[in-house]
Amino acid sequence: MKRLSILLLMLLAAAGLRAQNPYLPMWEYIPDGEPYVFEDPDRPGKYRVYVYGSHDNLIDQYCGRDQVVWSAPVEDLSAWRYDGIIFKSCTDARGNLLYGDGRGDVLYAPDVTCRKDAQGRTRYYLYPNNQAGGRQSMMAVSDRPDGPFTVANWSEKAPAVTEGVLGFDPAVFVDDDGRIYGYWGFRKSYGAELDPATMASVKPGTEIVEDMISNLDQKGEFRFFEASSMRKIEDKYVFIYSRWTADGEFGLSGTNYTLAYAYGNSPLGPFTYGGTIIDARARGTDEKGNVLPTANPYGNTHGSIQCINGRWWVFYHRQTGTDEYSRQAMVAPVEVEVEKGLGGRVLISEAEYTSEGFRTEGLNPLDKSAAGWACHYTNPDGISQDYPHFIFSGSYIKSTRLDIGSCQGPFNLKEPFCPVVNNTAGSVVGYKYFDFSRTAGSRKVSLVLHIVPDGNAGTISVLVGGPSAAQGGRKIADVTVSDEGAGVMTEVSVPCDALGEVSGKQSLFFRFDSDTKGSSICQLYDFQFVIR
Repeated sequence: MKRLSILLLMLLAAAGLRAQNPYLPMWEYIPDGEPYVFEDPDRPGKYRVYVYGSHDNLIDQYCGRDQVVWSAPVEDLSAWRYDGIIFKSCTDARGNLLYGDGRGDVLYAPDVTCRKDAQGRTRYYLYPNNQAGGRQSMMAVSDRPDGPFTVANWSEKAPAVTEGVLGFDPAVFVDDDGRIYGYWGFRKSYGAELDPATMASVKPGTEIVEDMISNLDQKGEFRFFEASSMRKIEDKYVFIYSRWTADGEFGLSGTNYTLAYAYGNSPLGPFTYGGTIIDARARGTDEKGNVLPTANPYGNTHGSIQCINGRWWVFYHRQTGTDEYSRQAMVAPVEVEVEKGLGGRVLISEAEYTSEGFRTEGLNPLDKSAAGWACHYTNPDGISQDYPHFIFSGSYIKSTRLDIGSCQGPFNLKEPFCPVVNNTAGSVVGYKYFDFSRTAGSRKVSLVLHIVPDGNAGTISVLVGGPSAAQGGRKIADVTVSDEGAGVMTEVSVPCDALGEVSGKQSLFFRFDSDTKGSSICQLYDFQFVIR
């Protein structure tokens, strides 16, 4: 294992990782996640799932100047570990700084693949999606899945230029027969067989396939936008990508916030459209049955699917905060069925956007839950966008950054774990799902919340099973929020004995109300059910 600083290990121990959504610490922003299962280089015969993505740490623009990796043992998907920085692009082929101030290139959505070399060693190949001049086709190599990776395709003629064909959002796939394929594109899809000698250029005697699937400006239901990813399942090739939905599709306006798939019998097609894997708008309905987004209605997406211990998962990201630059890693289970042979279909179920993550048995209501695990937030007057900014008329998840000096525990109130803020009258915040069999039959149950009042008196109605009575919700408590104590962290405890009559996996919702319309009642930090 690569050495990590004692302080960082302490921070990770304090992070309270329990595999819910988002499944990484809430101060970490890893969008565009590509998941892979590789052998643990420090424990031969054991395997880990590694997630490679961008790193949203520039705050005021997409991504960052480093790429990091997180991993977890396949037998314990709650034990995520930070494996450190795996790549930066700061110097050219001769070791000279690319920029006088020493900063590196901004690195976007990467991909990774591996194969055996002539000596039988496994080599790992990182494609960092560097969009800087002359380095768009960058490829780097390592002997370990957790790096560090070293650029291996510098031009012999120009030390700050790399040679290769791969462009925006690269994806690389090594087939069972050893042949290698690359995919890339923005608003237009490309694919090609790659030269195994370079792992980055087109194989001699072959050509680039343009419009591998149709894009959003062409006829057809593929509607490719970006975010290429390839997987092979049985005898089928499954191409996963960000799809721009048509206006009115699913009853909503068009967006590139959905991850879709296509499948075929060969790596470069032809492909058949499969469907949506995840819609990060969290499509739901209102009390009248009208379709509405129950999370951010806008944003981008990028991710893929991975089988871990016989179960398939889709890895994707969500938006947080008031712009598109603080994206968090999310996961959900999917069902995958393959009909082998020519003409056979690939069926991937559409995943549900939830708070559970890997905890598909349901969250434990007796644990303290971070407000930022919310998977549902609807605003009284909706959510709009003035790109890249989101404009909320009610609740949203605030993006927060790690302050090393204040990190003392997962629910130490100084630690950034993304509170839900701007809770105006008419806002609804929800969580799917809790396992209320843990409180079933209990006659004395209390709900304890940590809030910061915003100076406006109001109430929080607590419902189980739905966001309103008309949608199957059962009220179990009312929380009174005072107009006093503005800006001060406050613990509030209320009885909710009716929870003892609830059992099984159920959703949980908070409805905010106040006579002061348009002004926030409080900030919600965490909550916990307690058996008295």
